[in-house]
Amino acid sequence: MDLLITICARGGSKGIPGKNIRPVNGIPLIAYTIHHAQEYAKQWGGDIALSTEDPKIRAVAEIYGLKTDYIRPAPLASDTAGKVDTLKDLLLHHERARGKRYDMLMDLDVTSPLRTMDDLRATLDLIQANPKALNIFSVSFPRHNPYTDMVERTAEGFYYLSKPTETTYLSRQTAPKVYEMNASFYYYRRAFFDTDITGHVTKQSLIYEVPHMCFELDEMAEYELLEYLLSHRKLDFPLLVPAPRPS
Repeated sequence: MDLLITICARGGSKGIPGKNIRPVNGIPLIAYTIHHAQEYAKQWGGDIALSTEDPKIRAVAEIYGLKTDYIRPAPLASDTAGKVDTLKDLLLHHERARGKRYDMLMDLDVTSPLRTMDDLRATLDLIQANPKALNIFSVSFPRHNPYTDMVERTAEGFYYLSKPTETTYLSRQTAPKVYEMNASFYYYRRAFFDTDITGHVTKQSLIYEVPHMCFELDEMAEYELLEYLLSHRKLDFPLLVPAPRPS
């Protein structure tokens, strides 16, 4: 199977300035994901591709062994650009450059690095076992449930449950099970990119429930939490950590 492993890292983060290359426990954030991609490729094969428009990110990636001749086009580097369009442009570039068509694309998100090789391999096994599935993505057990404690505004200006039903559920444990996307990793069959689908969630999607702590860095408090967990060895699983390298 020909696999393309993608890492997308746009510059200009507003929530956490420079977060893609900001040090976490002494190592640039992007280095964790590069290391995971390299380890996966070493064990099971795959080509690694980087999508960024930021020369600083490109430079840090190169220090950690990931060089690229691809520069993300400006329209795909804006706040409103879709991730699927970004992945498709990167995929087509590398298919042209390498003269082949990939069977699968695995995207590893820089801002959600809490993953293991076991997670990635188990997820690939799940999608390969279901030929009708177009993609699969990582999820976690949610802190909130739309059947019990998530509300939205009604047409009358009041607020009611996001998922109202005839049955009243008194706890998340008794309500229908829902999942929270944690953005850590995604697999897409090549056929996914031949459709007009623009979002990750389709009618032919599967999920992999991550069995350990996993969250995305959107705010400074989450960055500081990850820093604490790593520096004090508080994670509930062994994270594959790259060796520090000189800048």
